[in-house]
Amino acid sequence: MPTKPKTIDAYLAAVPDDKRRALEKLRAQIRAAAPDATEGISYGLPTFRLDGRYLLSIGAAAAHCSIYGVSDKDATGARLPEVEDFESSGRGTIRFRADKPLPVALVNKLVKARVARTKPRAG
Repeated sequence: MPTKPKTIDAYLAAVPDDKRRALEKLRAQIRAAAPDATEGISYGLPTFRLDGRYLLSIGAAAAHCSIYGVSDKDATGARLPEVEDFESSGRGTIRFRADKPLPVALVNKLVKARVARTKPRAG
């Protein structure tokens, strides 16, 4: 991308068709799982915020798409079995190929977990 996009739509318009379709699907899944999240661009990536706080980002690279800011571990610290088929950094990034998108149930689980950790605590 020669210029930095100012909107998610502009970002998606600049990526190859296969990755654009995969990220559009992921975007819709994120919006369904976190309907109160707002969208924008941060550090050049499509980013979602909740109550002004960072929720997660998505993006495309040469060989894969990614979701950033999510944990591949459960509450006990064990790796989620649902991410075994995907490359994970162990530090909040899960990579997937455009032709092998993340399952809807996994996206929902990842986003709901981020929402729970992002919402301000009462008291």
